[in-house]
Amino acid sequence: MSKVDCTGDDHRMSEGNLHFCRRPWILQMMEQCPLGFLRRRPTHNPDQFPLAISPQSSLISQRPMSIFSLITIIILLFLILVIGAFLIWVSMPQSLSSSNKPVITKWHDYTLSQAASFVAKNGTVIVCAVSQPYLPFLNNWLISITRQKHQDKVLVIAEDYGTLDKVNERWPGHAVLIPPALDAQTTHKFGSKEFINFAARRPRHLLQILELGYNVMYNDVDMVWLADPFPYLLGIHDIYLTDDMAAVKPMNHSNDLLSPGKNGRTYMGSYMIFLRPTVGAKLVMSKWIKELQIQPWSKGNKSNYDQSAFNWALKKTTREVDLYLLPQAAFPPGRLFFKNKTWVKETKGKHVIIQNDYLTSSEKKIKRFREFGLWLVDDHFVESPLGKL
Repeated sequence: MSKVDCTGDDHRMSEGNLHFCRRPWILQMMEQCPLGFLRRRPTHNPDQFPLAISPQSSLISQRPMSIFSLITIIILLFLILVIGAFLIWVSMPQSLSSSNKPVITKWHDYTLSQAASFVAKNGTVIVCAVSQPYLPFLNNWLISITRQKHQDKVLVIAEDYGTLDKVNERWPGHAVLIPPALDAQTTHKFGSKEFINFAARRPRHLLQILELGYNVMYNDVDMVWLADPFPYLLGIHDIYLTDDMAAVKPMNHSNDLLSPGKNGRTYMGSYMIFLRPTVGAKLVMSKWIKELQIQPWSKGNKSNYDQSAFNWALKKTTREVDLYLLPQAAFPPGRLFFKNKTWVKETKGKHVIIQNDYLTSSEKKIKRFREFGLWLVDDHFVESPLGKL
């Protein structure tokens, strides 16, 4: 039987010569293969393209690319699976957290060391201790400090979790709680055992910060800054103090510690203190802690208890510590500033920090601040880092 030319359009195939006209078996298998579409290419008429390679040679040249494409797809699928598994693994700690346990932010677990490091500027931290009922006073105090551009140094030692959460919610990183937490509803009652315990924690807090190597300025929050106090911290002394007596002193009075009173101790205020991390400053804080321990709270000995212990500590360490008395005109006690109008007029423009002391209720303190134009939160709360509370 002679072969039939199957390449021309004008030739017909008969059953007898069909086996001569079938396409190569390899191409038929490729068409049946599921991946055949990756390898199939249009057939060309060799008469129209004289330089085209034969189907056999074309198939051979394509075969490595087909294998390479398959491997590439497998690799891509493998990478997608790996990346997906990694992303799921990364998100697992959040999804597996207990539903009945609140999420603890990094500020909630903040240590005192971390907190001090976060706020310290030029080796200095401005510290206050606050329970929740005193948050309005904290805000008022912060406005006055912000006006002097020292707010970034402030560290609020929260005495309860409500204060801790509120401050760090509004001002992340500027509040820390040193356990144990106190009862926010009882610590604000002046003269109560809880109030005394609250105040007695102060020297421990200050000593801890000194041990970390920072300068510390402590303020009660019922104070207002009218000017920058740091230019008044002259020289290199262990502790800078304010006089709590209302008696008027000469404008150029000595910066040495005053002579003790009739009972043998001085009357320095514990509401505003600046300490350097020296042996002397740490000694006074340690003595203050001991004085609080040997004179336990009682109903007959509760007024101004922590300040009395502070002055006994000063008396017992006077020869070992370098003390500096700040000028009265700049740092007057409240009962001088708010009571002696003549003195206030004579010293106008010299006042730096005002203490709203010797009042036993928050309402009375706020009323007095308002009368003297020092209650700032009513109209200037936007100046506080905490905003409106």
